[in-house]
Amino acid sequence: MFGAVEAGGTKFVCAIGTSPDDLDTVQISTTSPEATTKQAVDFFRERSRGSLRSVGIGSFGPVDLHPLSPTFGYITSTPKAGWQNFNLLGAVREALSVPVGFDTDVNAAALGEARWGAAQSLTDFIYLTVGTGIGGGALVNGQLLHGLVHAEMGHIRIPHDRQRDPYAGSCPFHGDCLEGLASGPAIEARWRTRASDLPADHPAWGLEAHYLALGLANWVCTLSPQRIVVGGGVMEQGHLFPIIRRELARLLNGYVRAKELTDDLQAYVVPPKLESRAGICGALFLAERAYLQR
Repeated sequence: MFGAVEAGGTKFVCAIGTSPDDLDTVQISTTSPEATTKQAVDFFRERSRGSLRSVGIGSFGPVDLHPLSPTFGYITSTPKAGWQNFNLLGAVREALSVPVGFDTDVNAAALGEARWGAAQSLTDFIYLTVGTGIGGGALVNGQLLHGLVHAEMGHIRIPHDRQRDPYAGSCPFHGDCLEGLASGPAIEARWRTRASDLPADHPAWGLEAHYLALGLANWVCTLSPQRIVVGGGVMEQGHLFPIIRRELARLLNGYVRAKELTDDLQAYVVPPKLESRAGICGALFLAERAYLQR
């Protein structure tokens, strides 16, 4: 039996089971690191009845993913109050005495979609989440892209036409990076209405699609993914997908000669097959891998 944690800035989703088909799941509000971690640990102790073999954690970040680093498994420079430099991996491993797999929340979601979802059989793809923040994970040659730290796709710089959009941006670090212009809080601050309350014909969606397509065009040209999976709360507005696809085609302007981009964009930019369960399923994958590599 494996444990899984999708650690978010608003809530922790914890689950225990053997596969996505039999998960016992609970949601915990993200309060202080100590209180939130204790609730997660208590859940695993109570539900596993001694049969827990490992835990996988997909965490909000930034996080330290280098196993030889003295701060491996820490949440590092997050703006989430109280969570800076917290040893999340160590706290869970010490409390439960089992192997713990650890990665970013979006990398976990990418693994979930690769194993059970919209990216099965692909070696190179991107998973992007657009919600309270914007984050992305990439599978390259069948392996998660980590590099120096880990991918921070939400913080790329994109063109910002201030005549069309005078909004300064919501990112506390960069202002008008992609996350600062296209996240859920940015939409709400710009239009003074929650994204979920904006009608489908509102001009917000054309602007949102433009910003997201700028990001996708950059990754098409740099990482050359076989598919792009886009999830998160903002993308629950299903009418966004066709607008993004059209804008992506316009921005690429026929330069990348691949039939996936010229003939069937509907199958290239897609929602997650696992829907909101991508992250927790990916955390389950991390737990399984940690158990096998123990």
